Amino acid sequence: MAPSPAAPEAFTRAVAGLRASAPREEILLEEISAPQRLAPYGFALSATVLRDGDEVASGRLILLHDPAGHDAWRGDLRLVTLITAELESDLAGDPLLPAVAWTWLTDGLEQHGAAYTAIGGTITQTTSTRFGELAGPAPTADLEIRASWTPTSDDLGAHLQGWCTMLASTAGLPPPGVTAFNRQRAAT
Repeated sequence: MAPSPAAPEAFTRAVAGLRASAPREEILLEEISAPQRLAPYGFALSATVLRDGDEVASGRLILLHDPAGHDAWRGDLRLVTLITAELESDLAGDPLLPAVAWTWLTDGLEQHGAAYTAIGGTITQTTSTRFGELAGPAPTADLEIRASWTPTSDDLGAHLQGWCTMLASTAGLPPPGVTAFNRQRAAT
């Protein structure tokens, strides 16, 4: 969704920064409609993360702008994210996983020099087992990251790169330039 012609310059620059930043090739970004009731101005991106051609994580990054600002935001721009990823079953019950997942966000932002304040969020681990008429595949495990933070400048390219780094970590992608060891080939 394009910013309206009357959008404030700070919001227009912020959107331009998000649009100009390119993620790594395994992360596919698409502009989607932003929620309308959260702030006077909004912009949103949807991400799909692929590993070996399979979708392993997805996310949304929403930019909110209220020229009047919000006390809780400590600014007039706010980034909000929701990321979900499938987990390997042995990770689902790891009590350290939420703390590690949180560092994926903060480390990603810091690695790209994305200055922020007023950061907060939740990490949720779930396991699902199907029964009866829904019986089917083996139990599944998922990780959900919900977070928001206030960028301290309206140049948001670094924030998008930090968010994409978090997406890659959540999806279990190796760092850029590192080749993943294929478990299936190793078993043969």
